[in-house]
Amino acid sequence: MPKGQIRKAISGFYYVEIDGELIQCKGRGVFRNRGISPLVGDFVTIVTDGANDATITEVHERKNELVRPPVSNIDQALLVFSIVEPDFSLHLLDRFLVVIESYGIQPIICTTKKDIADNESLLQTNEALNYYQSIGYDIIQTFIEDATLFDVLQPFVTEKTSVLAGQSGVGKSTLLNTLIPELALKTGAISEALGRGKHTTRHVELIEVAGGLIADTPGFSSLDFDHIEKEELKDYFIEMASSAHACKFRGCMHMKEPGCAVKAKVESGEILRSRYDNYVQFLQEITDRKPRYS
Repeated sequence: MPKGQIRKAISGFYYVEIDGELIQCKGRGVFRNRGISPLVGDFVTIVTDGANDATITEVHERKNELVRPPVSNIDQALLVFSIVEPDFSLHLLDRFLVVIESYGIQPIICTTKKDIADNESLLQTNEALNYYQSIGYDIIQTFIEDATLFDVLQPFVTEKTSVLAGQSGVGKSTLLNTLIPELALKTGAISEALGRGKHTTRHVELIEVAGGLIADTPGFSSLDFDHIEKEELKDYFIEMASSAHACKFRGCMHMKEPGCAVKAKVESGEILRSRYDNYVQFLQEITDRKPRYS
């Protein structure tokens, strides 16, 4: 039986790529009874039922899966943030990074709209990005009609499956339009009254770009930590995780414990204060959530 990968899902149909051809498939009815929901990115086995009809009979083991957006087997996340319209947010960036890190996915930070940003916004954003780059994150800065974008992005996406994600209105569709003009994706205008973008992407699809695959996803307005335990959170702030060995107490939560190396680095400026403040806020959010029942 042929095996392939789900490249897009629309209205209950799954489009599976096999040997360069997209085959429209339905899922087996038994999947619903077993609580299995095929996702874009899944590697699957199908049975053909005719020239233009096929059924997915098996979903193979995933290395990871995201709920929002619903996509699996991702190598890296291209996190798209605009410098302005909407304004660059370190709080939202840290939320994205924590969630992405928790799934074992490599994040890449991509900023857009530097061509329309004022000098103060550019300066503040660049100062922050210099810190994120210093602790190990890759940074890509671009703008609409950037002629160098393809060459800059290609080394990151070749032979990788990447998720393209970010807040609504930051320029994800514009970014893909620049990479693949023939897609002619509809770009969304910013709602001045609400200060956020309109959703312009209606489904998840893996698109071939520069020798790799990129998942274009619906815009995000919020991210939660329902799958993360409070003891794990500190491991998803990479500069804290690398400093924890110097803490006096094993399993230090970097809160009120004496001899905390992380708090010392925050006070000395080695760890960005906003990162620590976000860690404290996220930890409280996880602590305050309602208990989960099986």
